[in-house]
Amino acid sequence: MAEHPTHRLDRRRLLAGLGALPLAAAAGRAFAQEAQGQPLLDDPALPEPAGERMGWAIVGLGTFAVGQVIPHFQEAHHSRIAAFVSGNADKARTVGNAYGVSRFYDYASYDRIADDPEIACVYICLPVGLHAEYTIRALQAGKHVLCEKPMASTVAECEAMVAAARAANRQLGVAYRVHFEPTNIEALRRIEAGELGALRYVQCDHGFDANPEYPPHRWRLDKELGGGGSMYDIGIYGLNTSLMMLDGDPVEVSANYAYPRDDPRFAEVEGGLDWRLRMASGLGVQGSSSYCWKPYVSRQRYFGAEGSIEMQPATTYDENELLLLPGNGPAHVVGTDRPTRQFAAQVDGFSQAARANRPHRTPGEMGLRDIRLIAAMYESADKDGQAIRL
Repeated sequence: MAEHPTHRLDRRRLLAGLGALPLAAAAGRAFAQEAQGQPLLDDPALPEPAGERMGWAIVGLGTFAVGQVIPHFQEAHHSRIAAFVSGNADKARTVGNAYGVSRFYDYASYDRIADDPEIACVYICLPVGLHAEYTIRALQAGKHVLCEKPMASTVAECEAMVAAARAANRQLGVAYRVHFEPTNIEALRRIEAGELGALRYVQCDHGFDANPEYPPHRWRLDKELGGGGSMYDIGIYGLNTSLMMLDGDPVEVSANYAYPRDDPRFAEVEGGLDWRLRMASGLGVQGSSSYCWKPYVSRQRYFGAEGSIEMQPATTYDENELLLLPGNGPAHVVGTDRPTRQFAAQVDGFSQAARANRPHRTPGEMGLRDIRLIAAMYESADKDGQAIRL
């Protein structure tokens, strides 16, 4: 197609015009406006100055802490990393150099955090079997604690953690990051707004294939460190996320083991569980959890009288998706903010709760509730699926 004459670039005219601009501007003839400063409007949600943010100690520098938690502190507005606690001094210094952290503790000197005014909050990123001890010691040191999920290995440990927080007058939260993840927040908003009508059924499936040669998987297959198996580790996402979307409490639970019982990986922990909750409203929640699925599965489904939501993946670090299936129109994907925002939002939410000394969105009592439910699931599975009243 021929170029329109008025679209041609006349180099001589362009250069002549540019050359004339300074002179014209100086003469006050080229521009009628001058740049002027304007005040900030409303609340621009600016980050706090670094020195005013709540200081955090990260306890445990494993794959999750180094790969997810620590990098996303860079996006936080009210939180900063003040110290690392690790049994590997070289690793702590290496990570510290990368993120400008120069205060280090090991597990022998852990209790000395009580004397460190730079540390207000502690994030427990240790294996499950160590959660109770290091959470309670941090609370006794006068620090607020956010503990990774699951909260602990047993109901008794969770109860002791909650009691320690109350005795110390400090906040205890469980790191259920999905409550801060934009895609799940949008699903909750639509459910609460009634877009699906009355919820009729919820389904959730979460699992992966555990590799005992891979260090981040190896400790999960150890009863003492991993707590109890797939339901503690990956299935708890489906349990907690489903209850996040619902009103009321479960009144009954049942479950069956669902994994090859002769698989040597599962000599100490369960490798899979199929479970069901019955809510007080009569609504059913059906879930499954596994350490022997390929590929990785993270799926939530909410079925309502007027529409449904499917999320797959649903609870990952960085690629969740919400598919809305309205009852009177085509299915479509709903866009939201970046899933990775969940990490900064979670620590900032806890920092603000700790500063005001008020309960966090996902408090220790929520973690205790979930471990009680998981314990009831195992009781049911041990009794061949017998329903357990709660």
